[in-house]
Amino acid sequence: MDQQVKQLFSEFPPVTTSQWEELIGKDLKGADYEKKLIWKTNDGLSVRPYYRAEHLADIPWVKAYPGDFPFVRGNKALANNWLVRQDIPVDDLREANEKALEILMKGVDALGFQFSCKKSYSSDDIELLLKNIRADIAEINFSGVSDALALVKTMDKLVRKYNRPLDKIYGSVNFDPVIRLSRRGVWYQQEEHDFAVAYDLIQASKALPHFRVLGVNGHVFANAGATTVQEMAFTLAAGSEYLTRLTDKGLFIGEVAPKMKFNLAAGSSYFMEIAKFRAMRLLWAQIVNAYGLNDARNGRMFIHATNTAWNFTVYDPYVNMLRTTTGTMAALLGGVDSFAVLPFDAPMGHSSAFAQRIARNQQLILKEESYLDRIADPAAGSYYIENLTKMLADEAWKLFLTIDAEGGFVEALKKGSIQQQIKQSAAVRDQNLATRKEILLGTNQYPNFNEKIAATLPESVFLPEDKTSGDAVIETIKTYRGAMGFERLRYKTDRFAQDNRRPLAWMLTYGNLAMRKARSNFACNFFACAGFEVVDNPGFASIDEGIAAALAVKPEIVVICSSDEEYAGHAAHAFQALKEHSIVALAGQPVGVTDELKALGMNNFIHIRSNVLETLQQFQQKMGIV
Repeated sequence: MDQQVKQLFSEFPPVTTSQWEELIGKDLKGADYEKKLIWKTNDGLSVRPYYRAEHLADIPWVKAYPGDFPFVRGNKALANNWLVRQDIPVDDLREANEKALEILMKGVDALGFQFSCKKSYSSDDIELLLKNIRADIAEINFSGVSDALALVKTMDKLVRKYNRPLDKIYGSVNFDPVIRLSRRGVWYQQEEHDFAVAYDLIQASKALPHFRVLGVNGHVFANAGATTVQEMAFTLAAGSEYLTRLTDKGLFIGEVAPKMKFNLAAGSSYFMEIAKFRAMRLLWAQIVNAYGLNDARNGRMFIHATNTAWNFTVYDPYVNMLRTTTGTMAALLGGVDSFAVLPFDAPMGHSSAFAQRIARNQQLILKEESYLDRIADPAAGSYYIENLTKMLADEAWKLFLTIDAEGGFVEALKKGSIQQQIKQSAAVRDQNLATRKEILLGTNQYPNFNEKIAATLPESVFLPEDKTSGDAVIETIKTYRGAMGFERLRYKTDRFAQDNRRPLAWMLTYGNLAMRKARSNFACNFFACAGFEVVDNPGFASIDEGIAAALAVKPEIVVICSSDEEYAGHAAHAFQALKEHSIVALAGQPVGVTDELKALGMNNFIHIRSNVLETLQQFQQKMGIV
């Protein structure tokens, strides 16, 4: 038998990069390569249309193994198992306990108890909450705790009382005074006091090696509109703040770093998110190593992730399930340690049992049926993802060093530089949504024409979450959803329509079949984003026939839809005939005709360069909705 091993496709001659580029140049036929094929991210990174083996030459970790320093390929040497987590609001202790026991039987192996920070809980309360829950089998996490130190001491007491093996206890307390400062503008009590509590937490949890007592809530930045690089750099800077403050208090880096858990958000930019989690571990390992590691394992970053709420929508909420599936897959392939899928109805407040079940099962399917837990770092060696990882790591490191030069995360917060950067990036993203450079399906593009919200929703659903304390000493970071502007717009229409006729946008279509269909489709989607009723028409034989039909219907808005050539003369005639009965708009912005129509007093033009949000707000004002 022939024992020779042949390389796959070796019968084909190799093709060089220059040959590929030459062929691409021919196919572009003179078009600008940069504009057509280079993707510019929100961070200004230039992503090539393709990558080859040669692009791995400068990436040092490609020959590293999973589980090895700098952990870019994950914390685990074998497989990719993660914990399936579900969070439980603790309004009633017994109900929360029953809920926990129920979901532990449905595939969940990590619990997140969400307390109200305004309440205090005794040791007996915590014991009741954890009744019949094996702390050595399920990971137990606490957030919103008013007294983190007391809770850690209670956990230590309870696991000893029930004779649980201390090295089998996994979980966390989300004590994070640094990010609290960024959200509320104040410390828990006082700066030095809060870091002293962090020191005490580490000392109190020494007997529980896998119980993490410091949280770094980087998801705040993603949910405030930060770019990926900003999210990474600010999160790392916040984490580094703890390392500096606590080692200054005499703790060794090997005592501090393993006691930290990073709570991050997963967006829907699939490959970018995979690269983000890999790059975060890489950079954190380098940062921790700079403090003098004696054990490489202490350089691991422990990541719990959930889906970002920034791209969640109230309208067409089932689309949120598609967004969370994409983000969840990216985070899991990126090697997070635990994940909680955000229920699709999360923007409405408390989620329904149905939404929670779907959220649970989304990642259970990814584990049990898609086998994403079987292979460690499945993205390894991908020319594209490895290069994205390097780009994000390089840019985030630059920004991290800038923050470090300002004196660290807290000093940068006090100066307002972090808040300013986030506000600037959020403003760009908001503008991109308003102009449809960035799409939120069902919100600023392809809305469900028939969807209406009849229920009265609290105003908070459509407003940023502002946790600023009355005695805040700095400007705070506010989280919000990108869809809020469009949702406020549409909800106003829904409320208006409860006592009035729902505004109708009616298409006056004539002339060239392809152009009138394209423009009427565009206009229908455009006006449906505001919750207006839309009526498309198959096409009138003449402009006068269309005018007569419009006069019979008397819609609030008439949209003229045809080709640029056929607008000449006809559009002005239609405007003159209809302007006293309806708001007349034109689909397109034809050269010459636009000026003629403006001279006649027509100012309503919708086209691909329109600011959709502002334009629709103007239509609402004209109809007295706002």
